[in-house]
Amino acid sequence: MHTAAGQEQLFAIRRDWTRLLSGLQGRNTADLGLTGTTARLVEDFSRVLHERQSPGRDSNIRTLSILVYWCGAEGAISERDIHDLARTGPGLRAKTVCQFLRDRGLLLEDPGLHRDVDLAWIEDTVAAMPEVLAGEVGQWVKVLRSRGRHEGETRGYDAIRPYLASVQPVLIDWAEAGLLSLREITRRHVDAAVDGHAGRARRQLALALRSLFRTLKRERVVFRDPAQHLRVGNPTGIPKQVRSDLLASALQQTRTPLGRMALVLAAVHAVPVHELRTILTCDLDLARGTLVIRRGLRRHTLYLEELTHRITADWLDYRHGRWPASTNPRLLVSQRSALDPDHPAVGKTLLRDDLPQGLTLVGLRQDRILNEAAETADPLRLMRLFGITEKTAMHYVTVAHPERTAKLPR
Repeated sequence: MHTAAGQEQLFAIRRDWTRLLSGLQGRNTADLGLTGTTARLVEDFSRVLHERQSPGRDSNIRTLSILVYWCGAEGAISERDIHDLARTGPGLRAKTVCQFLRDRGLLLEDPGLHRDVDLAWIEDTVAAMPEVLAGEVGQWVKVLRSRGRHEGETRGYDAIRPYLASVQPVLIDWAEAGLLSLREITRRHVDAAVDGHAGRARRQLALALRSLFRTLKRERVVFRDPAQHLRVGNPTGIPKQVRSDLLASALQQTRTPLGRMALVLAAVHAVPVHELRTILTCDLDLARGTLVIRRGLRRHTLYLEELTHRITADWLDYRHGRWPASTNPRLLVSQRSALDPDHPAVGKTLLRDDLPQGLTLVGLRQDRILNEAAETADPLRLMRLFGITEKTAMHYVTVAHPERTAKLPR
């Protein structure tokens, strides 16, 4: 239990909310008889929910009412208690209640609830490996997070986890065979590891092994790269053009301002989906007609032509009019994310669902780069215009002009 905000926990005993809720079944929030500080806190919460236009207003108010009915409003409430309560019934919620109490200094946060699930899995997986092998794999993860000897693009833990997941069984087999350091791995070991895999599974494993050994060799952790000979094919596949009839009517068929904003950034400026969700409003300068895209330590500047400039201005007008109290720093927001104090990114599903049927943001991006490659056949121009790598630019030029690149040395 706790006696005041900021005080250390005295007893680590988790409440059993099911017994309390059984006695409150059929009772409305007004029937709880809240008075004084507890009633004022619930009234303040109701006002905040109204201002934020938060969904699930009744569920949130009922959750807080039960909490203060049982725990009072004089001391801080455990975040773990709130989540335990919310799990006992479908009509109860935790996140918004926790945010409200945290803003008022009435929440005792539980660090375990804020741990990144992908990071937690990565740390647990690496920790289970033998000491030397764990250190080498841990260094690989650090470099992928752009914390190595050389500057590079930062990868999220959600992108690193699939790599480690695909190579984990191989590392376990090597460790059980007595190979406790990646310095002992030879080309024969790598070939044996990928044998028996086919299709997407083989490509994912080959990509992970190549990344692992290439990174550690560059960091001087291993002396040779036994995976450099592995052929992985093209991970992005062959880009395809969007049907002209779909592309011509795409903007008119996209009904929402958010959908039009995402569409024009993908179809005109070839911005990847994951970057659409993380663009910051502060990086937009309508007066100068520029938008800066953050890519790790690098920056790529988009120069907004008339259409994108108009769509962007329309989106800003809509956003400020729809959610004037939003403090989310991201350019693209939704009903759920605009007023969330934790400032989450807009959902991938929402961006996908806002597009006309038959179109995808990935397809629109590929179509834009492929169209430019067909016009110029200049990989340097593609790199400058879209901020893509040399390898990606050459891939698009090859697809757009196979007759010109068929005899190039491989």
